[in-house]
Amino acid sequence: MDRLDGKVALITGSARGQGAAFARSFVAEGAEVVLADIMDDDGKLLADELGESAVYQHHDVTDEQSWDEAVRTAVDSFGKLNVLVNNAGILKWSPMHRVSLEDYMSVITVNQVGCFLGMKAVIRPMREAGGGSIINQSSTSGLEGMAGVISYSASKFAVRGMTKTAALELGRFGIRVNAVCPGGINTQMGNPFEQQGEELQKNYEMNPIPRIGSPEEVAGLMVFLASDESSFCTGADFVVDGGYTVGKNPMYQPKT
Repeated sequence: MDRLDGKVALITGSARGQGAAFARSFVAEGAEVVLADIMDDDGKLLADELGESAVYQHHDVTDEQSWDEAVRTAVDSFGKLNVLVNNAGILKWSPMHRVSLEDYMSVITVNQVGCFLGMKAVIRPMREAGGGSIINQSSTSGLEGMAGVISYSASKFAVRGMTKTAALELGRFGIRVNAVCPGGINTQMGNPFEQQGEELQKNYEMNPIPRIGSPEEVAGLMVFLASDESSFCTGADFVVDGGYTVGKNPMYQPKT
């Protein structure tokens, strides 16, 4: 289990959900990890669980100075920075005509501006480390529209666009930049009503893989993109959605 031996990663939104799964998988594969989040209690508990290979850093992705502090923590704690996972994000449900500008901008600021600030902050330390991998968390809502989440969808489309621009600019420095687009994943954000069993799975019956995904399934892709196995991959969208964006299965027959 050494696919990430020698790598130092900064993972935002890593106190719980997908980010926590990424952190566990990275450490299991030999990486040292800075857990960055605003949820201090959960983040510290996870750092304690992961031991000497992880440190927790309180981090607001919308604040440029906070980014400088998080990067400094990585370099001071582990000597360098090779991987950034821009995972932190928020989602607010509302039909467009009821969305206030304040609510719209709050999502854009975390999901889109936070991603921009993160990429900008790691360029220097990654160049000093001889290269690196930036992995930006987009969504299937960044591949197609979704009613009720106009700000979230806008931010995730923007993440994909920024990913491609950054890949063009940073490739010459040995820095790869890719986007991951998960579909329905069983986390607090992806399953806010904590549905279980048939009640949960019926929402995905028309997918080619007819179930919700797990955070660990996304983590497997993150490990690949953080590792040297993906050394020729940059500027790409990696979709992990059980086939949701492929289309609906015309042979599907609902249960009677």
